[in-house]
Amino acid sequence: MKRAKILIAEDDDLNRQNLTELLSESGYDVMAVSNGKEAMEAFPTDKYDLVITDLKMPHVDGLQLLRFVKDINPDNVVVVVTGYATVKSAVDAMKLGAFDYITKPLKDDRVEMTIERALSFAKLKDENIALKDHLRKKYDFGKMIGYSDSMKKIFSTIEKVSSSDSTVIIYGESGTGKELVARAIHFNSDRQANPLVTVNCGAIPEELLESELFGHEKGAFTGAIRSRTGRFELAQSGSIFLDEIGDMSPSLQVKVLRVIQERQFERIGGVKTIDADVRIIAATHQNLEKAVEEKKFREDLFYRINVIPIHLPPLRERMVDIPILINHFIRVFNKSKKKNIEGLTPEAMDYMMKYHWPGNVRELQNLIEMLVVMKGEGSINVEALPEKIKLSPSRANHVIGSVDLPDEGLNLNEMVNEFEKDILQKALRKSGGVKNRAAKLLHLNRTTFVEKLKRYSISE
Repeated sequence: MKRAKILIAEDDDLNRQNLTELLSESGYDVMAVSNGKEAMEAFPTDKYDLVITDLKMPHVDGLQLLRFVKDINPDNVVVVVTGYATVKSAVDAMKLGAFDYITKPLKDDRVEMTIERALSFAKLKDENIALKDHLRKKYDFGKMIGYSDSMKKIFSTIEKVSSSDSTVIIYGESGTGKELVARAIHFNSDRQANPLVTVNCGAIPEELLESELFGHEKGAFTGAIRSRTGRFELAQSGSIFLDEIGDMSPSLQVKVLRVIQERQFERIGGVKTIDADVRIIAATHQNLEKAVEEKKFREDLFYRINVIPIHLPPLRERMVDIPILINHFIRVFNKSKKKNIEGLTPEAMDYMMKYHWPGNVRELQNLIEMLVVMKGEGSINVEALPEKIKLSPSRANHVIGSVDLPDEGLNLNEMVNEFEKDILQKALRKSGGVKNRAAKLLHLNRTTFVEKLKRYSISE
C-alpha cells in the first residue's frame, strides 16, 4: 500500500524533530523543512498528501504558505500549528482553507488523530473527484441508462431533488442501481466537491456499525487502541449514503434519528458534541411501511427518512431498456476486455427479452461480461446463452403457449416448476407480502399457498 506523503514546515528544531519521528513511526513518508520558503521550494517538486505548517515563521509565515499551496492545488489538505492560540489566527487559517488547527504544546494523541482525519478526508476527496470526473465523462447520471417512461421519471426526480438538502430514500430490489441513484444525487448537488461516504448497514456487524458511523475515542472499549473518525464525521459538508438502512438494529436507529433531528452526535466514549453538516441518502430493498407495522423499524425514523422516496423499478418492469443496456454493456466490455462482439442475434435477443431477470441490471451486466469474454468476437447466438436464460419461466410460458418446442427438446418438469415458482413470487410481490391476499390472487387456499412457498424455499 502506498504510504501517505507529508510535508512539515516548522522553524522550532525540537517540534520539527518530534513531529518527524512521531509521523515516521506511524508509517508516513515525511519531508521536514525549517521555514516557509524551503516548503515553497519543496512543495511543487513532489506530490504531498498533506502539508503541516507552523503559523509563526520568519520570512514566509504559515498563512503565506497556506495561500501558496492552495493556489497550486485547492484540494490539497493543510493543517496549521501555532503556539499563539488566538481566535483571529484560527479564523484566518480556516478562511484560507486549512483543514484543522492544532495548538502548542503538541500532544501526540491530538496530532495523530488530526493527521488521520486529514488524510482520510484527503483520500475520500480524491476518490470522489476522480469518480465524479469519470461519471461525467462516461455516463449521464452515473451508469444509469434507460429510455423507458419509468426511468425518465427517475432522471427527472434526480434533477429536482439534487439541488435541495432534503433527505432521500431509495427503494428497489437488489441490483436495480440504488447506489448509482445516490451518487447521481450527490454529484449533481451543491455538495459535489465534498465527500460522498457510503455505509452498507447490512454488511457490517451491529457491534462494529456504531463505531463505523460515529467513530470512537481511544480506550472507549477493549481493542480501541487509538481514536477513530466515523463516517458521519468524514462526510462533513458532503453526503452519507446509508445503504440497506432497513437492516439496522433498533438501538442504532435511535442514534441515527438523533443525528437527523439535531444534526449532532458524539463519538463512542467521547464527550465532545460534533456538528453534522451532512446530507443523508438512504436505501433499502425492504418494505419499510410493513417493517414499521411489524415493529421491526422505528416509525419516527421512517417518517424522518421518507421525505423524498424514489422507487426504482425492477428490470422486468422496463423491458424496453434491455436492448439498450445490452448494447451499452457490449461496448463497455469490448473496450475493457479488448474483444470484438458485434451484438446479439435476433433469436438470442428474443430469449433475453423473455427472461425475468431476478438480479436486475447487475445480473444483466455480469452476464454480458461473461458472454463477451467467452465469445470474443462475432455475434452472440442462442447456443452461447446459459441454460437459465433458455429455460426461464417466461420463456417457458411463451413456448408452451405457442406450442413451439425447440429442436433440442426441453425438461417439462423443470420448466413447469420454474414457472410455478415465478408466479408464486409475483403474487407475493403484488400483495405486498400478505399471504392471504397472494393466495386469493392465485385462487388457492392459504395452506396450499404456504406449502408451495416452503417447497420452493421462497422467503416469506
